[in-house]
Amino acid sequence: MAFPNYVFSLFAFIGFLMCAIPLTWQLEAWNAGTCLYMIWVGLACLNQFINSVIWKGDAIIRAVVWCDISSKFIIGVNVAIPASSLCIIRRLYLIASAKKLSPTKKEKLHAVYIDLAIGLGLPIIFMALHYIVQGHRFDVLGQWGCYPSTYFTPLAIVIVSAPPIIIGLVSMVYAVLTIIEFQKARAHLYEVLSHRNIPSTRYLRHMTLACVEILGTVPIATYVLAMNIRLVGVSPWLGWANTHYWFSHIGQIPAIVWRSDISFAKVIEASRWLNVICAFLFFAFFGFAPEARRNYRSAYNYCANFVGLPTLRNRRSSVDLSEARIKSNIRFLPVVITDVIDLKLDSSADSSPSTISSRIYSPIGEERTMTFPPRPEAALTRHNTVTFQFSPVRRPTIFTTPFPSK
Repeated sequence: MAFPNYVFSLFAFIGFLMCAIPLTWQLEAWNAGTCLYMIWVGLACLNQFINSVIWKGDAIIRAVVWCDISSKFIIGVNVAIPASSLCIIRRLYLIASAKKLSPTKKEKLHAVYIDLAIGLGLPIIFMALHYIVQGHRFDVLGQWGCYPSTYFTPLAIVIVSAPPIIIGLVSMVYAVLTIIEFQKARAHLYEVLSHRNIPSTRYLRHMTLACVEILGTVPIATYVLAMNIRLVGVSPWLGWANTHYWFSHIGQIPAIVWRSDISFAKVIEASRWLNVICAFLFFAFFGFAPEARRNYRSAYNYCANFVGLPTLRNRRSSVDLSEARIKSNIRFLPVVITDVIDLKLDSSADSSPSTISSRIYSPIGEERTMTFPPRPEAALTRHNTVTFQFSPVRRPTIFTTPFPSK
């Protein structure tokens, strides 16, 4: 049983918002594959939303220029979403197999150009190639809107049906290689991620999203191809003139007609709901991430300051410093702490030492020397030791550590 048209319109618009809201902070991360995925899915939802509103109760020909753009865009989305997933999984593989900890700016730009060629160039190419097998201008389906016309020949299979399957198979190869690299050198991967300021949880979220998209692309595209062969049949290619005969024709199919064919209705409904599902799937992985919550908080605080409402404060980690409290004149310096740490300070008794050198010893045997800028007004006593105890964390956390004055 199909959902009412207004239900789809509502979810399509929500899907557009789910892709548009996180776009700003994804652009800041130079993550071209993810941005392309969000843009294509978001515009696909917006396109379907507009069509479902304009043709909510009829199949009357209106907004012809819009339908030319909309129907061609649907062909592009058919390739763009799998291509964007390929960009994501390819980038994950390059990170997992990276020899250098940090790429140069030139290498970053080169990676962005390749992602744009795959995620933007391929859809544009196939939108242009679709004209070869475009039987007439477009069709108007009641409650669905503008729909591309394709003269289903062997050439149409190559241009329209096969590309998503081929791209999905290539993405599967990259996914397998990424998992192999991840298992082979997990410690090195985490080191690369830390140098590139990429949280490991974000990396795993991208990998999961790409894998889910890949596992859905190939079966769904194969099913659609099989249904087209069964319902429409493959016609022989009789030449350019035969294919484009009466090209200006615009087909009109009321909803009651196309919904009467159950198999055809399933394919049509699935093709528009899949874009909404992709939008909700993306938001499920990235809409509740820590960086997303920080941006939501910042947006709320901006609006709250504008209208005079109370703002939200950032949550800060707290450490039990009861043993390190000094009764008077506390000085603060930032220190990176990852576990139970003894902080030993060695300084001269002079009132203005040139530097304050400290060594951090951790239970796993690591020893790091840190040098702090001097504070002439605060002379430290010789061999002061401060001990901090709290639950270990995976990634270093910035805490504020008090240093006693003399």
